[in-house]
Amino acid sequence: MRYRVTGLAAEAAFFAILSLPPLLFGLAGSIGFLAERYDVTEVDALKQQILDASARALTDDTVASVIAPTLDDVLRRGRFDVISLGFVLALWSGSRALNVFIDTITIMYGLAGRRGIVRTRALSFSLYVVGLLLGIVVVPLVLAGPSLVERLLTPETSWLAQLYWPVVLAGTIAFITTLYHLSVPVRTHWRHDVPGAVLTLVFWLGGSWVLRESLQGAIGGTSIYGPLAAPIAVLLWLYVLSIAVLIGAALNAAFDRLFPDDTTAGARLELVRRLRAKAVAARMREVGLDDQVPAWEDLSAPRTHELRVDLADGVDRVDADRQARAEGRQKAPAPPRRQG
Repeated sequence: MRYRVTGLAAEAAFFAILSLPPLLFGLAGSIGFLAERYDVTEVDALKQQILDASARALTDDTVASVIAPTLDDVLRRGRFDVISLGFVLALWSGSRALNVFIDTITIMYGLAGRRGIVRTRALSFSLYVVGLLLGIVVVPLVLAGPSLVERLLTPETSWLAQLYWPVVLAGTIAFITTLYHLSVPVRTHWRHDVPGAVLTLVFWLGGSWVLRESLQGAIGGTSIYGPLAAPIAVLLWLYVLSIAVLIGAALNAAFDRLFPDDTTAGARLELVRRLRAKAVAARMREVGLDDQVPAWEDLSAPRTHELRVDLADGVDRVDADRQARAEGRQKAPAPPRRQG
């Protein structure tokens, strides 16, 4: 595919799943400092849930010899080293996954090089931190489902429970649209990124359903994959999500090419002028016109035409000089042979 969507989606999914274990350990390490405020049974229940989740991805020996002792130590008194190392690894790998999305979206819009490496990395890091903070609040509410909302509502407002899933879907579309909007190096209208976000959501939901049905038949029950079944399922799900995000971005980029926004069209024109200036400057230096090399800001249309005329004259002079030297070497008499 033109933008290597499948390969880039695999890269994003890999770094996303790589960020999960250190993130969980960092969260567990922070709980250790607050464990005294909670009942012992609640802490033990949390520990058992983590061990059960680890058992789906790791062998029993690994869980018993590594995971369980580490959790006991962390949950009993807290471990600052575990927190710092866990969050550092999670922030690096998670922001690296977002960096793949931002870079790819920038290339899709034809604006590669518009935003520097440092700014791109800072943006991906900031978005990942904001996503984590939102996830801490939103994910538990989504996992709790409409039943939690129904318990919180009064009989007079029980009709609001019907808005649960529409609100969740609208919030997801808004989040993906914001990701697309911020990934473009120039500011565009937020609403222009909504079509790609809708396509992403549809593709994600459909792909998740197909993946679920396929995995139930492939690794349901007794699986030949053993403890690797759960990580494989999570990785495939993240892969489907990454493909959906990139396909939605490609749709927005295609719409921008057909109905270009003034800011993106102007930014692409500016990049073309930069590349043209570099090409003209490099060629002028080759033909000895170093003193006439302009800055790219000076390359207006009339100025570019003048430089091309000067460049053509310089190239003609250099070519003529080279041809004259070559003809001179051919006409020069051969040195007399030495008599033996």
